[in-house]
Amino acid sequence: MPGGMASTPDIQVNALQAMCRQVFGFRLAMIALASPAALLGAADGLATWLVGAAVLVTFMGSYVLFRDWERFGPLLLRHPTLLAADTLFGSLLLVTAGPQSTLGYVSVCTPLLAGLVYSWRGAAFFACLQSLILLALHTSDPHHLDPTLGEATLLPGLCVITGALGVTIRNLLLRFGAATQALTEARARLAAAQAVEEERARLARDMHDSVAKTLHGLALAADGLAASTASADRMDPPEVRHRAELVARSARRAAGESRELLSDLRRQSYGSVGVDLDAELSDRVREFASRSGIEAAYRGVGEAAVPPVPYAVARQLLTIASEAMENAGRHARPTRVDVSAGVVAGLLRISVRDDGRGLPPGTTLDGLRRAGHFGLVGMVERAAGVGARLRIGRGGAAKGTEVRLELPVRKAAGA
Repeated sequence: MPGGMASTPDIQVNALQAMCRQVFGFRLAMIALASPAALLGAADGLATWLVGAAVLVTFMGSYVLFRDWERFGPLLLRHPTLLAADTLFGSLLLVTAGPQSTLGYVSVCTPLLAGLVYSWRGAAFFACLQSLILLALHTSDPHHLDPTLGEATLLPGLCVITGALGVTIRNLLLRFGAATQALTEARARLAAAQAVEEERARLARDMHDSVAKTLHGLALAADGLAASTASADRMDPPEVRHRAELVARSARRAAGESRELLSDLRRQSYGSVGVDLDAELSDRVREFASRSGIEAAYRGVGEAAVPPVPYAVARQLLTIASEAMENAGRHARPTRVDVSAGVVAGLLRISVRDDGRGLPPGTTLDGLRRAGHFGLVGMVERAAGVGARLRIGRGGAAKGTEVRLELPVRKAAGA
């Protein structure tokens, strides 16, 4: 399109096209009202035929562009001579109907259209052309042998004003389009930066909750193995074997967790098969009890069993439950950990409760973050990421800590 319209966002192009169609609709109505007067004012013979042809051309041209701008509008945009020809045909109607008829409004619309579609040059050319035609008709009109200056310049002045108005509207729309496009690009860059930041936070949580802790345990096990073999005369072979097996298990676990993280990073989609949270939670509780030596049990609660959950959500829920058990085993010194899950009042509820010494008074997430303890912080972030609510406290028990996660079932099933 000429005048830079092709580079404009679609919404602004559509707005300009809609305005052009409305102008042509207005022209169509004014031509229909003035056509009888133009035909009656024409002399018999060739003049009548010329005026009739002018009525047909101007009326059908406006009708076609009003009805099907998407098809014929580009022709008008590429060929300004079509609008010039329409202007000349319209001048024939002005000769017989007179500028004081509704055709005067049609004349004022021509520079407006030129300003909308051709910018300043087109608006200036058609405003001058239409003004000269109107001035010539005013001075030669036999019914107004001595027109005043105001009468003679009223419509030409309006042509200049509407031409400038069309250009102004066009420029405002184009500038608004450029600003909208810039805002859209800025939002896209901000969304990309936010996505990168969220991915970094997710990786940090995954590393903290899996590989980092396992490697820490591996280092402790290796230290114990080194201490047990430091003195050959006090070496206890069964103890050395036990510690070596612990190191091997920890190393295998770290390798498995690393593979799981890499698989998640390379995963294209999570598929539609849901994860059985009951079975997964039961396995993790048994594994925690076997590894830590702390009595732990899992049971189902609520009015319904846990429904299958998409992998993306299930992974976060299982990681939160595992982290809660690990925190209890490392910090709370409990004798027992109870894990439960089920649907309660439309909420998928997972609870990890221990009978340990509980959280220190005044514990806050900001304080934990400043102190470099990111376990609870990561749990809260994971819960928020899937739309769940996490509560950490004593619950209804006299001592210990309960970590309770609640997620609406519709979110869990449709995530």
